[in-house]
Amino acid sequence: MSGAMTVQTDTDPMDFIAAVEHPTRRADAQTLDRLFREVTGWTPRMWGPTIIGYGAYDYVYETGHSGSCLATGFSPRKANQVLYIMPGYLALGDQLERLGKHKTGKACLYINKLADVDLDVVREIITIGVEALSKKWPVTAT
Repeated sequence: MSGAMTVQTDTDPMDFIAAVEHPTRRADAQTLDRLFREVTGWTPRMWGPTIIGYGAYDYVYETGHSGSCLATGFSPRKANQVLYIMPGYLALGDQLERLGKHKTGKACLYINKLADVDLDVVREIITIGVEALSKKWPVTAT
């Protein structure tokens, strides 16, 4: 997540979700929005053209590189829903085993459709991710 993807925009996340063409992906995005709002208590903001983020944090790496990023969020992509859990998934073995059908990247969780996963486990993963991130960087509400 670098460059334009980490910049907040003024696009309304609800307009973005409403424009998702695939009906299942759109309905899943609406469900994820409700879930992220419930878990975080934060209002979503768009980050770049396709990421719906909740909360934010500023970082400075040892190299001196600094910036701002969403604390957690998701993107309803054409192929799947991508959930962003910023600290990553290294310590979430138990949750990932219980989640259901998914794939992971460094800080990305790929879900084809929400019917394939346990939403209570998604809730746990979001909670753990935000808590872990807030131990490393101050997280602010959006």
